[in-house]
Amino acid sequence: MTIVSAERMATIFVEVADTLVDDFDLIDFLQMLTDRAADLIDAAAVGLVLADQHGRLEFMAGSNENVKLVELFQIQTHEGPCLEAFQTGVPVINVNLSAAADRWPRFAPRANAAGFQSVHAFPLRLRNQVIGALNVFGGTKGGDFEDADVPVMQALADVAAIGLLQERAIRRGELLTEQLQGALNSRIVIEQAKGAVAQAAGVDVDEAFVVIRSYARRHNRKLTDVAHAFLSDPAMLAQVLYA
Repeated sequence: MTIVSAERMATIFVEVADTLVDDFDLIDFLQMLTDRAADLIDAAAVGLVLADQHGRLEFMAGSNENVKLVELFQIQTHEGPCLEAFQTGVPVINVNLSAAADRWPRFAPRANAAGFQSVHAFPLRLRNQVIGALNVFGGTKGGDFEDADVPVMQALADVAAIGLLQERAIRRGELLTEQLQGALNSRIVIEQAKGAVAQAAGVDVDEAFVVIRSYARRHNRKLTDVAHAFLSDPAMLAQVLYA
């Protein structure tokens, strides 16, 4: 993988650091983070997991639906790069999935079967506090990191962690984990809305999420509010889809 221009990196880092806004939307922020990370290094997919108030990892965002299924499998089987990065606070770099069955006997074959050839994981951390991990998958065209790529991606994960932690500390003085638990509940509603839109429009769930997210941004509303509206008012969903 080759990191893009310094100008583009600077733009992305500013966007990731900008959490101190009145209408901060955690779910949209995490989705943006995975999208930007995938674009930055031309990765096949990027997934993100965060710890709830009990320290259990939960899937929060992915650059496509395929990576969501792999991340959920990783959490369910309690093995994989994100768990290692979260538990150790150290990045997992350049693992060839086809040769990683000894390391992750269930996860590696599942990720390989999903079309991923390599995997990397970066802890979301501030000093000794780790709040989650960013998983980067390489596809058939390769995806190994060069030496210069690793600190850049880790810095991106660190900036995201710092932004999340300071947003909670400055805005409401509450624990980050409380917000994350609320986000987990919101994610359930969003997943349900994705399914409803996909079925109604005859599209896949990735395209359905684009519909929901685009509507939320056009109308300056939060993703969760739009998801609730689509689920509770089929007429509104029909109007959006067929307008």
